Amino acid sequence: MIERLAILGVGLIGGSLALSLKQQGLVKQVVGYGRSKANLAEALALGIIDEAVESASEAARNADMVVMAVPIASMRGLLAEIQPVLSATAVLTDVGSAKSCWIEDVLSVWQGVWPENAVPAHPIAGAEKSGAAAAMADLYVGRKVVITPHEQTGASALAKVTQMWQATGADVRCMSAEEHDQTFAWTSHLPHLLSFALVDMFSQRQDVERLFDYTAGGFRDFTRIAASDPTMWRDIVALNAPAIAEALSDYQQQLQTYANLLEQQDWQGLSDAFARAKATRDALLPTESR
Repeated sequence: MIERLAILGVGLIGGSLALSLKQQGLVKQVVGYGRSKANLAEALALGIIDEAVESASEAARNADMVVMAVPIASMRGLLAEIQPVLSATAVLTDVGSAKSCWIEDVLSVWQGVWPENAVPAHPIAGAEKSGAAAAMADLYVGRKVVITPHEQTGASALAKVTQMWQATGADVRCMSAEEHDQTFAWTSHLPHLLSFALVDMFSQRQDVERLFDYTAGGFRDFTRIAASDPTMWRDIVALNAPAIAEALSDYQQQLQTYANLLEQQDWQGLSDAFARAKATRDALLPTESR
């Protein structure tokens, strides 16, 4: 049982976590902090939080679990604000899409000494909608949550964060921060970059409205994630840039390979490439997960 859960950033991710725990009776009080008073008021009205406060330090004070669900570029400033008021037993965790940068932020604020109750985490769930109104109690059911503990993360804190996410129905995995950032550069950050790039390319054409009038399911599926928050994704890309750049370079080489096949009119080579891609996806991505 979590006595006092502080959610810093009551949006889709933080709000859904709070809803899930509240509905199961696993938390006594949820206090929320965020930049938008209107969003906090909506979170109160929806029963996501029990109290809204005006500062991160006020939210974190006396909390036994603090979840940082703000944009990753905002983490260090908030860590500096809450560090003086965190109790010795409070567990501190986050939901950021890049993990090495959060570890660097924590170490910076704690002057190079890792607090044993700090547990980096990343729930692999989301949607294009944001804010408290988008929160869903079942968002994490069957979804993965990756925890990337620091070598000095305490066993008790790790267990509490693991149990919290498992209670939401999530499948909790552990890996290093470096492995996480490399993995998600390929599986999440690169696809978002490509989706933004395709729509941006269309936007610069004079006939963009005519082209969009003829888009079908394939275009809509591929570009759905280009509707995501641009500022949030700018920050994610900026804070995991080396790994994303490496993945993008490999993708550019793959595009060049396809361009060469087109130029050479090597239709069998193109067919083989398509068949290889289809076989890989069919084998590794179950139908129910598509």
